[in-house]
Amino acid sequence: MSESDLFITCPKGVEYLLEEELQVLGLTPVRQAPAGVWARGSLESVYRCCLWSRLANRVVLHLATVDATDGDALYDGVQQVDWRQHLSVSGRFLVTFLGSNKAIRNSQYGTQRTKDAVVDALRKPSGVRPGVDTRDPDLRITVRLHRDEAHIGLDLCGDSLHKRGYRTEKGQAPLRENLAAALLLRSGWPDIARQGGDLTDPMCGSGTLLIEGALMAMDQAPGLNREQFGFERWPGHQPMVWDRVLREAQERARNGRRTVRARLRGYDQDRRVIATAWRNIERAGLGDVVHVERRALSDFRNESRAASGLILTNPPYGERLKADGELAGVYEVLGNMVRSEAQGWRLGVFTGKPELGHAIGLRSDRQYRLFNGRIPAQLLLFDVQPANETRVRKPGEAEPVTPRIANRERADMFANRLRKNRKALGQWARKQGIECFRVYDADMPEYAMAIDCYGDRVHVQEYAPPKSVDPRSARERLGEALAMIPDVLGVSPEDVICKQRQRQVGRQQYEKQNRSGDRQVVMEGGCELLVNLKDYLDTGLFLDHRPIRQWIQRHASGGRFLNLFAYTGAASVHAAMGGARETLSVDMSRTYLDWARDNLQLNGLDEKAHRLEQADCLQWLSQRPEGADTGFDLIFMDPPTFSNSARMEDVLDIQRDHEWLVHRAMLRLAPGGVLIFSTNFRRFRLSDVISERYEVTDITRETIDRDFRRNERIHQCWRIRHDG
Repeated sequence: MSESDLFITCPKGVEYLLEEELQVLGLTPVRQAPAGVWARGSLESVYRCCLWSRLANRVVLHLATVDATDGDALYDGVQQVDWRQHLSVSGRFLVTFLGSNKAIRNSQYGTQRTKDAVVDALRKPSGVRPGVDTRDPDLRITVRLHRDEAHIGLDLCGDSLHKRGYRTEKGQAPLRENLAAALLLRSGWPDIARQGGDLTDPMCGSGTLLIEGALMAMDQAPGLNREQFGFERWPGHQPMVWDRVLREAQERARNGRRTVRARLRGYDQDRRVIATAWRNIERAGLGDVVHVERRALSDFRNESRAASGLILTNPPYGERLKADGELAGVYEVLGNMVRSEAQGWRLGVFTGKPELGHAIGLRSDRQYRLFNGRIPAQLLLFDVQPANETRVRKPGEAEPVTPRIANRERADMFANRLRKNRKALGQWARKQGIECFRVYDADMPEYAMAIDCYGDRVHVQEYAPPKSVDPRSARERLGEALAMIPDVLGVSPEDVICKQRQRQVGRQQYEKQNRSGDRQVVMEGGCELLVNLKDYLDTGLFLDHRPIRQWIQRHASGGRFLNLFAYTGAASVHAAMGGARETLSVDMSRTYLDWARDNLQLNGLDEKAHRLEQADCLQWLSQRPEGADTGFDLIFMDPPTFSNSARMEDVLDIQRDHEWLVHRAMLRLAPGGVLIFSTNFRRFRLSDVISERYEVTDITRETIDRDFRRNERIHQCWRIRHDG
């Protein structure tokens, strides 16, 4: 095989590291793609990649790019490939199909058309034909559909390369082997090991970080213990070349074991995962290099004699510990332990909760965005030394800001803008009977905040400044705003509540920040609603949804209303006050359903007619609709953009999952009924399949009220009915 085109896949966020690794392994990177790198290389470099890559998932030999505007075009293109070079007529194969377009709407259809084309290309007149084998195929064919083109390739790996062969069991929160390798590389472990440093993981789980670290320190190829690779049954396989690559790797592993100086230690408080870690270590043949034992984080002692080293760990997210308060305690203990026991070392923390990094009490000098499966995460890196120590802050705790005018001219410009807005919007709000409204939304870039009036109180959300803005300057301008707001808006300084609003994922905007219990009643469209301006990032009432709630109130009379992802039930109150005979509010948070119950009671509404149900909406929708859970005349659905809550069975990604959500919600809709679907994901694009299957009306513009017209991308909204 001369040099060929290859596509090497990897975890999302690892593409840059993979490109560097491929160059070392003798391949020539051509370009990066999401979760992979296109490259060129010889068969020997392919073998090296399969054996040595610590980061790749699969090595795919590119065969052809074919037209895939529809199923017939895909079939014709696949059949044109010379499959006799790759599979015998009596062989067994498997097709993996990824992607969709307007004509090829699901992977099952694409897989079937590809399979038919391969079989028909090889079938003999006698009827002999290759078979499909999903467990142990001779050949794995991959098809990656991008718009109207399909990339046809051969997977030369067999099982994914992250499966090294040593891990047959998993801990409670498994970390894939190649992601663990990426974390070690980003943390600088290879250089630390060469300099005689050690590696420690104080929350080691099933030991993956330690094992991958040992393989690196010993110069052992990660694929050396695998039983087989996919290319070994491929007709293009050259055993002599493979044997040469394999023998070289075996010799390097022997030399590495003799010369390795690093010692690797791991601890975990769970007896079961420590037992699993020991079994993984023994299967990897590393019992003399890696040591693990049961020990709580609070009992950690750094037993290494090395002057420097790496502490790298993947703390539990929300799945193993249920509350952020408990998680923050883990990070604080970790920080105390590291500062006490590992001065001069490097610390790496891979976390799905990067906002908890403040609790470590160290200043992070580098952060890398990665994904743990589908969960967005970050690797935070710290140099453990006194100069980098910081005051430990609790989650949601902002540094105190003193209302103070540092620049009178600048502050007066802000005050004039706010005064102008207050005059115009205040008159409009009074005429509309609106008590809660947005009076300022980053009108001046220097004062990046949203200011909302809730009766005689003011809620200020400071947008987190970009990295290009000096944090001290941003705090100075916030102090100026807080000094001017009481006078301009006519409220006491005690009634101005300020928070910092960073980019949130999932249900972070709902999580508790404080415990004041300070709630107030506000009026909207004849409904009384409870808000809390202090204890949560959001207040219990999404002001931008005001027109949607009012529309629901006008159209709910006599009907049945379903509120999915109900939050505090404000939309259900509007529906009930508008005359809905029944409402059902579904949300997985007990805290917010209790809040919704209080809202219903505040308006004198009977809970027998206006039900509340605690459930993961994805799981609830996946159940077969029947009885009282069907025939709704009006449904409102405003899902989070992303959610990986501890209570959820699955991870919600609104762009990926909205088509399924809409289809499942429409099964609950009565004939002639309406689904209102809304999202605040700015880059969201509604699936063409929904527009083709249902009667869809984009009502975004009519659901943006006057006080949000500066930020018309605050949400997108559609009215969806059954076609015909």
